[in-house]
Amino acid sequence: MGDDGNMDKLKGKAKEMLGKASGDERKEAEGKTDQAKGGVKDTMDSLKERAEGMKDSLKRDDS
Repeated sequence: MGDDGNMDKLKGKAKEMLGKASGDERKEAEGKTDQAKGGVKDTMDSLKERAEGMKDSLKRDDS
């Protein structure tokens, strides 16, 4: 799942650079948006892993 965020970041960086090179402000903005989306995905994955870790540490095996 973490690879999705990285792929969005890479795709976004490529779009941003293409937009800058061609003077296409919209493509540049799309690239920045894709990068931000990738960052959010990475953060959500990290939070999910932390929550699962906390849940596991609170779980007690009484048997």
